[in-house]
Amino acid sequence: MAFLLILSMLIYNGVIGYMPPVEELMHPRDRYATTIYTSDGVEMGKFYRSKGNRSYVDFEQMSPHLKDALVATEDVRFEQHSGIDVRAIFRSIIKRVILGKHSAGGGSTITQQLAKQLYSPESSGLFERALQKPIEWAIAIKIERFYTKDEIVKMYFNQFDFLNNAVGISSASWVYFGKKPKDLNVQEAATLVGMCKNPSYYNPFRFPERVKERRNVVFDQMYKAGMLTSESCAALKATPLILNEHKVETHEDGIAPYFREELRRILMADEPDSTKYSNINAYYADKYNWDNNPVYGWCKKNKRKDGRNYDIYSDGLKIYTTVDSRMQQMAEAAVSEHMIEAQKRFFQNECGSKFTDPYTRNPDEMSKATKERVINMAIRSTERYRAMKAEGKTHDEIMKAFDEKVEMRVFDYNAPDHEIVRVMSPRDSIMYMKTFLRCGMVAMDPRNGKVKAYVGGPDFKHFKYDMVSTGTRQIGSTAKPFVFSLAMQNGFTPCSTDFENSTRGFGKWQPKGGSHGLGLHPQLRDALAVSSNWVPPQILLRLGAPALVDALHNDFGITSKLDTTLTLALGSCEISLLEMVSAYAAFANYGQRPLPLMVSRICDNRGNVIAEFFPKLNQAISAESSYRMVEMLRGVVTRGTGRRLGAYNFKGDVCGKTGTTNYNADAWWVGFTPEIVCGVWFGGEDRYIHFQSTGEGQGAAAALPIFGKFLRKVYNSKELPYDENAKFIVPSDFKMCEDKIYDNEGGVVYEHSGDGDGEDGDGPHPDPAVAAEDQSAVNDMFN
Repeated sequence: MAFLLILSMLIYNGVIGYMPPVEELMHPRDRYATTIYTSDGVEMGKFYRSKGNRSYVDFEQMSPHLKDALVATEDVRFEQHSGIDVRAIFRSIIKRVILGKHSAGGGSTITQQLAKQLYSPESSGLFERALQKPIEWAIAIKIERFYTKDEIVKMYFNQFDFLNNAVGISSASWVYFGKKPKDLNVQEAATLVGMCKNPSYYNPFRFPERVKERRNVVFDQMYKAGMLTSESCAALKATPLILNEHKVETHEDGIAPYFREELRRILMADEPDSTKYSNINAYYADKYNWDNNPVYGWCKKNKRKDGRNYDIYSDGLKIYTTVDSRMQQMAEAAVSEHMIEAQKRFFQNECGSKFTDPYTRNPDEMSKATKERVINMAIRSTERYRAMKAEGKTHDEIMKAFDEKVEMRVFDYNAPDHEIVRVMSPRDSIMYMKTFLRCGMVAMDPRNGKVKAYVGGPDFKHFKYDMVSTGTRQIGSTAKPFVFSLAMQNGFTPCSTDFENSTRGFGKWQPKGGSHGLGLHPQLRDALAVSSNWVPPQILLRLGAPALVDALHNDFGITSKLDTTLTLALGSCEISLLEMVSAYAAFANYGQRPLPLMVSRICDNRGNVIAEFFPKLNQAISAESSYRMVEMLRGVVTRGTGRRLGAYNFKGDVCGKTGTTNYNADAWWVGFTPEIVCGVWFGGEDRYIHFQSTGEGQGAAAALPIFGKFLRKVYNSKELPYDENAKFIVPSDFKMCEDKIYDNEGGVVYEHSGDGDGEDGDGPHPDPAVAAEDQSAVNDMFN
């Protein structure tokens, strides 16, 4: 007895075995999945590691049948003991040792079982196994000192692994019955409690009859404990086992998977270290985000009370995003509808019967050597190639294996879940997947930068590369509004006519597409409307390409590398879609550019707010310049390259700009209303994959329709607070075209003599229907 007393004291004080400190017992390291929500309260998905799909549930959110069933079955004297049930231990010893009964029942209390779940790994050595039970006793006693009985039950159910990716009572209730824990009836509660004896043996999906028998044992125990009458017990035992199987969503399931993956990346981002970057421009981009975006690297910038950094995989955070679930579904639908139709045309017009050769057949654009190099690069980037290389296979052996046909799961728009099994070689499967065109689409509120919808590609499971944030492509003519805004900032107006529509001064570089119908000295608004390729470089000749680079970097938030050449005026640079949409928001928001905002607040697993995020805006251009840009970009829609939007019959102000790069490799549309700014990129995985016909591959045909479909769905919704009749508010004393324009030396380069009709005159006049306070606010902004 003295030996046992000394042993118990040594264990209790942590001299033998592991004894968690008081602080850890008071605040155990619970590992809960982080849940992501939309701005309208819809669950988007979760962040968790393997077997970590556990959500925190309060005791009050659990069905009372759960505790009754658990106590009756596992620990009928739960309310009387203080962690160890001595009576049950002796009863078990007598039955097993003296009477030789193998089904003598266990002596472990609910608290001991919890201690084992929390702190007792499987012991391997004989000595460790001998000490495991006494250690659990000691931990159980300490747990009882710090927690109430209901809290112990809550922790038990939140910790237990019910198999089938159902970790914790929240997941288990959903996986097996499609319910929340509070809604479980007594049969369902008894079924789950019955699993606690041995989840693998009592797996409802594999052994339903066995599970029903175990459930009925739980009913018998509840009857013995006085929780059921004999009649109700008999009636319950006669009921069939009814399961309602629900799949636990993976990271690939749910709405906005591209958005969630980008959110995961930026939340867990490390502080950029220039020595770890092979591309210095990538370092500068990440450093800019680290310094300016409080969400970027949030987990590494902030610590828990215990001094650890936050971990989205185990801290059970609740992240409330800015995405609207309804707008996200509309965006995904718009993308899907357009991509299916575009893909049909691409197969018919570009691929023919060669579904494994999507590349251009223009030898001037892509030689055979270039094609083979691109294909080999694609092969080398696959997991299959890297795995075979790690096994010691030679390059020739790997290439031979890539030509052997096997069964493969590949993407197909017409198949259930967009997946089909085909017999093809790995090489052909790579080429087959490349035949599918890609896209990116993002919408935000220009007034505050809140991202409302985010679609990074046609299907996250098969095309994980995100074309909203990660991918950068040449922006083509969507660069031109920045050039024209530079002119507005330097005193020119939409009516200015002093920039030639010619290539004079360009040197050897002679871009096509001067829009000869404009004449030699077109008004700037006409040049932008028809997307002249000559006027924008002429503006840079006058104002300087470095001035545009400075504006894009410092005012419009572009982090990509930009060359100070005239080609910048036509969009030779590569920029992400998200940065483009944020930059265009400055035109829609009276010159103020918002930083993209993806998260509104973060709560801990108890619902306490631990971080809030607010809009950040900077004045990119003056309010006067922004409204002049609104007027010109409205002209793109009403009489320019964006005229196809007329098919959607929008009633209010819609502005935007198309973009198309060489050989139709990239198609763009970035458009906005007073309430929404939205951008679309469309193209192939490689720039050699595209429509040959400009009629099919230009921005107006390939990208603009997604914007039109999305905005029409938004306006057709009666649930969303967007006004189809919304118009930009005009300042009271604003003149679209000033009387005189001066050059840098103070000389007059343009003198206005219009008649004020809104076409050649001083622009539209204030709308008398605009609320006085709104008009006053805009007037103040312009002043």
